[in-house]
Amino acid sequence: MAQQSRFSTEPPYRHGQAPKTAVLLCNLGTPEAPEAGALRRYLAEFLSDPRVVEIPKWLWLIILHGIILRVRPAKSAQKYAVIWTPEGSPLKVWTLTQAELLQARFDQAQESVVVRYCMRYGQPSVASVMEELRASGVTRVLILPAYPQYCAATTASVFDAVYAWAKRARFVPELRFINHYHDDSAYIQALAQKVRAHWTRHGQAPMLIMSFHGVPERTLLLGDPYHCECLKTARLLAQALGLQKDQFRVTFQSRFGKAKWLEPYTEPTVRALAREGVPHIQVVCPGFTSDCLETLEEIAMEVRDAYLEEGGTRFEYIPCLNNEPAWIEALSTVAHQHLQGWDLSPPADSELAASRTHALSLGAKN
Repeated sequence: MAQQSRFSTEPPYRHGQAPKTAVLLCNLGTPEAPEAGALRRYLAEFLSDPRVVEIPKWLWLIILHGIILRVRPAKSAQKYAVIWTPEGSPLKVWTLTQAELLQARFDQAQESVVVRYCMRYGQPSVASVMEELRASGVTRVLILPAYPQYCAATTASVFDAVYAWAKRARFVPELRFINHYHDDSAYIQALAQKVRAHWTRHGQAPMLIMSFHGVPERTLLLGDPYHCECLKTARLLAQALGLQKDQFRVTFQSRFGKAKWLEPYTEPTVRALAREGVPHIQVVCPGFTSDCLETLEEIAMEVRDAYLEEGGTRFEYIPCLNNEPAWIEALSTVAHQHLQGWDLSPPADSELAASRTHALSLGAKN
């Protein structure tokens, strides 16, 4: 009985089942509502991940449940309320839209691929969507993180969630994982097109800030490639835009806690630029593929206010890739690079009929 209870209830194996391929687009996550209770549940899951907070678990749980989850949910809920849309969280709305548009690309190419999205924290969870895919007959899954730059705290955490689900499954689909695409030419060109379009409408600022999400500096010292991949993305984007070294800066945002994080930090950098007399700056966040709290509230509001407080005149945030056609093309390009070797052609009617007949005959013998 103990052995049986280890595995979830699964549909019976279907003899002669034709291979079925899926792409699972995974983003970080979001609370279900801009309310303290929803934030408490979300933050409890997010901040309990040992990939996210790498300090002794017993110590961190005391801090998390004794301090952070008592204070931070209400403050975070106020920030989420500012950016919340009638459709819900921007990150969830954009991630769903990207999955739907990517599905449309496969459909237009007459490729037999199912596209779904999930959240590492919150809903729909990795486990629930993997379960849904397996129940629908999917036998091969490509895991596509929404993070172009690899980081253990994000990319590897998604993989952890998939592995945890697979550990409880009896029949595990064939799995492939995309580690990164920080230097993929289609992704870089999508970013460049986004920036150029903004310049066409608003003019080019003398300084472009490329702000990436920060992580503790110790992750770099321990061998995480995130910092290097952010710098390469920035260098390639600058080249695509024809920028000289004095026309852009690479910074890191969203610092949490007192530990030293990757530098330079975004807010102090823009404050310094304002004091130096740079009258106009633009900020783009290449590591975020969907607008979210960190871009819409932290950058477009908090960092903007900091720049203006120091005497800056004009601040512009350049939105994320979101549903840009060039970005959907880049997603499709990245996915196809990793789908090679899997037959994506839709099964012919005769093949389906033969498969069903074969399955029935095997079922009768068994």
